[in-house]
Amino acid sequence: MRIRFPNGPDRIEGELQLPSGPGPHPGVVLIPDVGGLSELYVDFARKLADSGLAALALNLYSRGEKPDLSSLDAIFKFLRELPDRQVLSDVQAALDHLAQRAETQAKPLAVMGFCVGGQYTVLAACGCRGVSAAVVWYGMLRVPGIDERNPEHPLDALPRLSCPLLGLFGQEDAIIPQADVDELRRRGAGLRHPVEAVVYPGAGHAFANPGRPDAYRPEAAADAWARTLAFLQRHCGA
Repeated sequence: MRIRFPNGPDRIEGELQLPSGPGPHPGVVLIPDVGGLSELYVDFARKLADSGLAALALNLYSRGEKPDLSSLDAIFKFLRELPDRQVLSDVQAALDHLAQRAETQAKPLAVMGFCVGGQYTVLAACGCRGVSAAVVWYGMLRVPGIDERNPEHPLDALPRLSCPLLGLFGQEDAIIPQADVDELRRRGAGLRHPVEAVVYPGAGHAFANPGRPDAYRPEAAADAWARTLAFLQRHCGA
């Protein structure tokens, strides 16, 4: 079901999927890729709900932003102009909303994101309140450019990590260099909370998206979902 919830003067839109049976249930704030809240992420929210998690998939463009998806350069330009502070404020509002709902009240909450949503998942796990676990699906670990709107690479935020983190990456990803994944492992090794990075050979960016036959790798996606649900069970009690 589509819901709207407040974030200061704004109303943020999201898709909420609830498990069957009595709650309260642990919850997940789901952060989509740059394309926004498509039917793919509604399906992913249903998948989480079927596994016992209340899932709130965010519309990061609730204020009317329109991403330009015509080329990789246009995408990166759009992302450079999307303020991290605004996105993370919306993520925090979604976490607060779940924390107050009767269906999820007093239960652990996780964040999970894909592509740029994965980038914001790392930043949320390092800066938002009330996060018990984080799952990053081929999330960018460095931003295209550092400025006042995007002041920090996700890798550089890791010292503030507040929960366990699972990263899922494709070895052939043209957007996320393997050196960045190696750096995630290296920097995560000495932290208080565990950081795990899984890399799938033969998979690239968006390997979990069945709407992209060129990128979709069903075996890698199935394994990544199994790892995700086991990880959330371990850390959130789903």
